[in-house]
Amino acid sequence: MNRLQAEFQRLYLPAPAADLRPDAEPSGLVDPQGRVRALVLELARPADWALLAKAWHGVQADLGLPAPAIAVSGVDGVQLWFSLTESISVAPAQAFLVALCQRYLPDVAPHRLALLPAPHAALPTGAVLHARPVPALQALTGHWSVFVAPDLAPLFADTPWLDSPPGDDGQANLLRGLRCITPAGWAAAWAQLFPQHFPLAAPPDADRLAFGALADVPALVHATPPAGADPQRFLLWVMNDQSVALALRIEAAKALLPYLSSSSASWPPESTQG
Repeated sequence: MNRLQAEFQRLYLPAPAADLRPDAEPSGLVDPQGRVRALVLELARPADWALLAKAWHGVQADLGLPAPAIAVSGVDGVQLWFSLTESISVAPAQAFLVALCQRYLPDVAPHRLALLPAPHAALPTGAVLHARPVPALQALTGHWSVFVAPDLAPLFADTPWLDSPPGDDGQANLLRGLRCITPAGWAAAWAQLFPQHFPLAAPPDADRLAFGALADVPALVHATPPAGADPQRFLLWVMNDQSVALALRIEAAKALLPYLSSSSASWPPESTQG
């Protein structure tokens, strides 16, 4: 395992993790239970770093989270890669990313956003779609995805790729200084995203809570969450809340589609019904 593989594993691969090859399949980011440590927010068509930078700065300044890695997709997008210390399932991952988009990218059209991991609509329930590891050669374009430094990200707005493979040492150096989101940071971020549902800056004893215990935190944003509600309830709330941007309601609906029966969801949203 080289330095780049070790840094990528430290940040993004669920344990136990195999060595990562440049041509590794996306499933390397997903464990056998469908859980992940990597959350990816992509803005594409065009790769507008000036717009996505609002989220990159905001999660640090407003939410107190570590800086996510910045990558260009090798095709047409720019990405933020968030790292968690512990694996979580798709529902809370999607809930977190939807909430970030609602806060920092409320006017972005849905076709320009990718929120990963996500349920894989073309495969059986439980299958997870994720981003390809970075760096990687993209078959569609023949270009390479690559992690980039914040001050260089604007240079890739028109050409979000490299024409040749990046150096492993340079990529490892970019990842070396990044930190994972801890359970306490995860809890505090939800408190900032939804302060009306938390009397304190973070839930009590947040530093002793595991990600598993925090899985129900997003359900608190529902006005009257039923006992035992899980983060899927949060996505359902987003989908049906007419005050939420339509683009994000659509994203929430797509994330929920493989899991919810027709009797448990309201679609089309009330604002679009005749």
